[in-house]
Amino acid sequence: MAVQSKLSLPGGLVSEGTLKKAVSDLTTLYLKHRTRISRTIYIGLFVTLLNRIRNAVNEQKAAEQQRRAASRNGEREGSTTGGRKKVELNREFFRNLIRLLRICIPGWKSKELRLLISHSVFLVLRTLISLYVAELDGRLVSALVRGKGKDFIGGLLWWMVVAIPATFTNSMLSYHQCKLALQYRTRLTQHIHNKYLSNMTFYTLSALDDRIKNADQLVTVDVSKFSNSLAELYGNLAKPVLDMVIYNYSLSRSVGGEGLFAIGLLVQLSASVMRALTPPFGKYVADEARLEGEFRFQHSRIIDYSEEIALYHGHEAEKDALDKNYFTLIKHVNRILRRRFYHGIMEDFVIKYFWGALGLMLCSIPVFFKLPVAKNAGTVAKNSTEAFVTNRRLLLSSSDAFGRLMFSYKEISQLAGYTSRVSTLLSVIADIQAGHFEKQLVSSASVDANAAVLAGRGTITEDPDIMFKDVPIVSPNGDILVSALSFHIRPQDHLLIIGPNGCGKSSLFRILGGLWPVYGGEVRKPSAEDIFYIPQRPYLMAHGSLRAQIIYPDTVADMHEKNITDADLLEIVSSLDLDNLLSLPTKDTVGSEASTQTGLDTTAPWPDLLSTGTQQRLAAARLFYHSPCYAILDECTSSLTPSVETLIYTQAKKRNITLLTVSHRKSLWQYHTRILQFDGRGGAFFGVLDAEKRLRLEDEREELEEKLRGVEGLERRIAELEAV
Repeated sequence: MAVQSKLSLPGGLVSEGTLKKAVSDLTTLYLKHRTRISRTIYIGLFVTLLNRIRNAVNEQKAAEQQRRAASRNGEREGSTTGGRKKVELNREFFRNLIRLLRICIPGWKSKELRLLISHSVFLVLRTLISLYVAELDGRLVSALVRGKGKDFIGGLLWWMVVAIPATFTNSMLSYHQCKLALQYRTRLTQHIHNKYLSNMTFYTLSALDDRIKNADQLVTVDVSKFSNSLAELYGNLAKPVLDMVIYNYSLSRSVGGEGLFAIGLLVQLSASVMRALTPPFGKYVADEARLEGEFRFQHSRIIDYSEEIALYHGHEAEKDALDKNYFTLIKHVNRILRRRFYHGIMEDFVIKYFWGALGLMLCSIPVFFKLPVAKNAGTVAKNSTEAFVTNRRLLLSSSDAFGRLMFSYKEISQLAGYTSRVSTLLSVIADIQAGHFEKQLVSSASVDANAAVLAGRGTITEDPDIMFKDVPIVSPNGDILVSALSFHIRPQDHLLIIGPNGCGKSSLFRILGGLWPVYGGEVRKPSAEDIFYIPQRPYLMAHGSLRAQIIYPDTVADMHEKNITDADLLEIVSSLDLDNLLSLPTKDTVGSEASTQTGLDTTAPWPDLLSTGTQQRLAAARLFYHSPCYAILDECTSSLTPSVETLIYTQAKKRNITLLTVSHRKSLWQYHTRILQFDGRGGAFFGVLDAEKRLRLEDEREELEEKLRGVEGLERRIAELEAV
């Protein structure tokens, strides 16, 4: 006896025949009003899309207004250490990305654009090959099910033939992606180098501005990561979008547009839920890069100040600081890993299984529902097995493409982090070159008292003389060292500068060298070529010939333009007793073989090989080569004997070099005719220097101070005697 099946529904028991009849009636009703329903759906979808775009624009405007208001409040409060800017996929991200893209792809005829076009061609070719392979899969399975061995072997041969262009295309895609990343990095690095190493920006960025703490990491690491991320993202976005368009179009011809639209709507809803639950990975990446930079910076500080730390026995304190930075970084990385773990579970379930079930429902539409679809002769001729396999392959490819689009959100977030850091570097460099700096001031009192000084700017005029007129000496942190400095020297007015530590002596030289801005008054000085600076610790290139060290920063071509020969350089070397450098027993960069180069072509790791005194003599040789109008000597003979010191100053004066010297050695006073003395309390005295008279007075002062130190002992002894 036949038993009629029953289905348990919320409304009670309904027979299977009744359910099929209801579905058939609904299908008939839909087909009768299909045009109106489709138009209503499409109009509603279009209106929803417009409303979503409008809401997104309004949200971005509101966020931008809040950010500007917060920025204004931060400026009014005088704070430069507010909360870190959150990295988001907003209008600012796209503006920064377009800015960087214009650097990476500078024009229509650039190599990068040609590579991008070629990459796009291979992306299209790969999609077309995948579409053909899907059809070939259907024919192979159909031939296998129907037992058509000849058709199966023929299809298999075609499969192997198609594998040749497919593998070539895949390799070309990888090649183009790597080449694009390399070209992007080259363009960005060259652009940053041109900006960073011009107009003293590299110095100003670290000394006068607090916004960039680790420019070296940004240029070497973050630019590379941005370039790789950008090159990968193009392939990971362009191909999935193209795949979805082509595969969905093919599916719509086979299963109908209504089912595809319904499934797409469900996918969009689930994708929106996933997007709302996705953590801000872009911010996490930016924070991780910042923490990595701070950890690296702490290590570099230990290298730079290793001697001082060792003398203070500060290794335990430095270890604690390093451990704190490292574990802060690891804590943040573990937090990211946990977020990625839970997000990965949700993402895999939705993309692989939920969307896969929706796809199987889509493939079942032609079987269970007799909907009108766009047919052609080829489609009609196919048997059901071939059509199902082809549709399922297209569906899987389309689902995979959509899944890659969803996964690419994390890649876009990472790109947003790198974009934010690289664009911030470029923005800060642009601000610095425009004369805008942001530096943590000494105290809130300094902000109020020195605001007028810091906001002002003085005038700089090129002149053969050096003149300061009412120029304030202000440190980068806003501390006014001298309120108004005035002095005037002409060529051959050799100036001695003395004063306590931190009074503004070196700051004066930084203003002369154009490193610090002039906050007021008037400065007249020669061009940069006529002023040469020698610090206490001379700068030597890590490698290079002895000739290159002497003529730095000139090249050999520049030396020849000045009509200076190697014989002139050898004469300078000999006058400073540096002949031993012409035949040093050095090793190559590998450290395995002795160098055979001699004379001015001798190469060596000069900073590591030479003592401080020899380095200072080599710096004097550099001074004699350039023979500027003015030479700033900042304790540059502190490690030399008095005889060598006398030789350097005598030779410099013979070469008509006007000397501006900072030194605590009284033996150097005799070589100067003017004196600029800082009192350490914001004042300075400038006048004529009579070295002999001043030395006599200085000796007398020291003698009196010695006697005064003995007065207390004499008074105590008198008191003891009177007590007896």
